[in-house]
This record gives sequence, C-alpha cells and structure tokens, in this order.
Amino acid sequence: MPEASETSKTTEPEFSSSVANFPLLHKNLRRTIKIYEEPIYIMKPNIFILMGVAAVGKTTLGKALAVATHGRFFDGDDFHSAGNREKMTAGIPLTDADRKDWLESIAQLIVTQANEPCPTFIACSALKQSYRDILHAADPSLAFLFLTANPETLYQRLTVRHESGEHFMPPSLLDSQLATLEPPADALELDSSKLTSELVSLVMGKYHQPTSY
Repeated sequence: MPEASETSKTTEPEFSSSVANFPLLHKNLRRTIKIYEEPIYIMKPNIFILMGVAAVGKTTLGKALAVATHGRFFDGDDFHSAGNREKMTAGIPLTDADRKDWLESIAQLIVTQANEPCPTFIACSALKQSYRDILHAADPSLAFLFLTANPETLYQRLTVRHESGEHFMPPSLLDSQLATLEPPADALELDSSKLTSELVSLVMGKYHQPTSY
C-alpha cells in the first residue's frame, strides 16, 4: 500500500503558537491550567496583612502561609523608599510623613491583588490604627494577623539578624516601634513563640474555606 503523500498527512494543530497570538487568552489559559494542577485553597478574605513590630516573625509566617495555600507573599520592606531605608539603617525612627508613601504603595498592591484567585499575604508593621485604616480602605474585607513576642526575644532576633547583615534595621529602633504600636482590636493575635506550623494551622483553621466540586 503506497505511503500517504506529504500533503495528505494529518498534522497536529499549532495550538501553542496560536494561543500565543492572543496574550489575554494565553494568560487565562495558563491560570486555568495552574488551578487544576494545584489544590485550590480558598481563603476568606484573600488578603492578609501580617502586622507587628520588627523581628516578630511576619516574613517567616507569611512565606509559610503562601506555601501552604499556593498563595503569594510580599514583604512590605521592599516598598520602602531609599530615604526610609537610610534613616532606619542610621537608627532614626520613621515619622508618619515618612510612612505615608510607603503605606500608599502597599495599599495599591492590595488593590492589585484583591481580585486574584489565590490568597495574598503581606508583611507590614502597620503599627498605628491610622496606618491600618489606609490599608483597610484599599480592601475592606482584608484581615490583619497580629504577631506578638516578648521584648527580650525581639531584641535578640534583631541583634542576630542585624549583625549577620540579614536586615538593615538595628535593634536600637525596637523601643520606638514598641512605643508606636497600637494593638488592633480586630485582628487574629498570634504568639510567634509557637512553631510556625502551629500558626499556619491556626490561620487556616479560621480562614480556609473548603472547596467542593
């Protein structure tokens, strides 16, 4: 039996290249594929602010929650201006005016992430109620996770990470942060002396919404 001619051979449609010509469709397709490749973890709300003074464990818990929920983590320190970083490195406490642009940048991040299907965890000290009001206005449904630790533990952690070059903030700023802190009345309070896995379980137990198919 003669072989089929080249022109009569069945060829696979060039699916990937066709989709690539439509960026929005391609983005949505990749998002759909990702959702079905990974377990769906629906959190209500889906924006969480991990707040508290320096070295209380915001980044550690935020990253762990992002991994546990297939979510995203953002470190608020990355949104500070160069001027703010220079002041803190020099041991000079930030003022409300210093923090204004920083908080507005994080508020914009919240607006951007609010409609994403996966949860978002943002480490931000949010020490005063007025600071939290700025963030809350960006998404009224967001939740604050308030991490706490005793001052001695905080000072030790700050000293270790500052001397190792892990973070720019010196331990001398701890007192000013503790003095500025206005404990929230509407947050889930978490003792950061507990294991990170325990804290993740506490947060998931309160905010995770089981998915049904």
